[in-house]
Amino acid sequence: MASNTTNTDKPDQQRPEDSRAELNAAVEDLLNSLSNKFAGVSSEIFAKMDEMSRRLDGLEAELRAARDNNKDGGSKQ
Repeated sequence: MASNTTNTDKPDQQRPEDSRAELNAAVEDLLNSLSNKFAGVSSEIFAKMDEMSRRLDGLEAELRAARDNNKDGGSKQ
């Protein structure tokens, strides 16, 4: 049994280094995943903002056209 205790001591001494490497790999994977998700969400937000901007531009153009038609129609009457 003494040899079993000695054998388990050596892997335990190596385990902190292995644990650190595993932890570093897990944290790096997590950060990469979060970065990719953030990039995706950012792209979606910018796409939505661009769409809203185009829609607002269209609405402004329609309002100007309606105002101009009202001015022309009011002066004719």
